[in-house]
Amino acid sequence: MTEETQQTRPKMEQNRNKPRVLGVIGARSGSKSIPDKNIKPLRGKPLMAWIIEAAQNASLVDRVVVSTDSEKYAAVGREYGAETPFLRPAELSTDDQPDLTYLQHAVTWYEEQEGWKPDIILRLPPTSPLCSSESIDACIQLLIDDATATSSRTITPAPKHPYKLWTVAGDELKPFIPKEMTGLSEPSNAPRQSFPPAYAHVDVIAVRYDTLMHDNLLTGTRVRHREIPKLDAVDIDTELDFLIAELLLKKKLETA
Repeated sequence: MTEETQQTRPKMEQNRNKPRVLGVIGARSGSKSIPDKNIKPLRGKPLMAWIIEAAQNASLVDRVVVSTDSEKYAAVGREYGAETPFLRPAELSTDDQPDLTYLQHAVTWYEEQEGWKPDIILRLPPTSPLCSSESIDACIQLLIDDATATSSRTITPAPKHPYKLWTVAGDELKPFIPKEMTGLSEPSNAPRQSFPPAYAHVDVIAVRYDTLMHDNLLTGTRVRHREIPKLDAVDIDTELDFLIAELLLKKKLETA
């Protein structure tokens, strides 16, 4: 047993009568929008440190691993308490790989190398610094309470309703969602209050082992949710997102 595994054992033993939960933070090094985005400083610590600490402080999470292709990123993960027992293979670290592949790789590694099989796997993006331990635990609890649920996730009201979006067809603009689906001839001119509610996914996905590993899905047939406020829903992709996150974290820490 490695020193890293020994350090996580007390929490796993404490939760031995609950589902085994593995939090996976996918932090590849090849960001094109912002170089080394996942370890760029945000209010005094690397970006991905925020989600690592949220996962570590969640009461229902047994283990937290950083899946990365970079030893530099792995060192940051270890500094903030995450496990880093492997480096992600290069073929799973390209920008066209779905999240499914690195999550399955992490689960397979623990099964093959340690004989440890999680019941619930968390996808925890390093670009969500405002994600809370409470939201992580809530998504896990939804699966504990509902045996028919295959996954759960955090959502927030969509910043722009999809009925008002457009697509380009040749030299024309057309509604992104056709009239056959909306029943509206000109949804762009309709009040958004008349539309059905629309939500965007942010932060956490919790998925059952069989859904991820056997069905090759992150959702499955029955998806539960936890709604979070818009001000807690930040997914960093640009420098502007960093500035917004700085302001929101400052406000959140001052009112804590």
